[in-house]
Amino acid sequence: MATTATSADRYSAGAIWFHWIMAALIIFNIIVGIFHEGVPALRALMPAHKAVGIAVLVLTVARIAWRLAHRTPPLPDHLAAWERAMAITVRRTFYALMLLMPLSGWIMVSASTHPRPLSWFGLFDVPLLPVAHAAGSPAGLTHSVLGYLFAALAVLHILGALRHQFVLHDTVLGRMIPGLLPRR
Repeated sequence: MATTATSADRYSAGAIWFHWIMAALIIFNIIVGIFHEGVPALRALMPAHKAVGIAVLVLTVARIAWRLAHRTPPLPDHLAAWERAMAITVRRTFYALMLLMPLSGWIMVSASTHPRPLSWFGLFDVPLLPVAHAAGSPAGLTHSVLGYLFAALAVLHILGALRHQFVLHDTVLGRMIPGLLPRR
């Protein structure tokens, strides 16, 4: 097993930037989304939650375009078949969630009985979607269930990365953090 990831094994700078910016935005939204009902300070962040959701949607479309033009580095040869399958499944599920979460939230806001403008950080209003009021409840349930799934997968993803770094001592985490060496 190699002690460092080669440049062919690493993600490109663009992929790394997309990953970390979107990870920060998504973690912010998961925390605000799950805990806003019980924490007044987080409830006050709901307009930012909505704006970040729209940003995640736009960034996801850009990230998919990026991925179509830039290949993902191959998974390390030493990974077991179940690890490969898990990595691919989690990655694809993340992409689906990065599209479905903002869309379901946007539908939920648009279907409200008294919809308020969906402001993007006070810079401009995002148009509401032309959906019936009846779409709000299913969109809200979908948004909630997918939010918990997203949180669970994010924890699984983080734990997997830490397992590779601190238990397996391989180069998997170094593919997304340039210069990181496996711990010995």
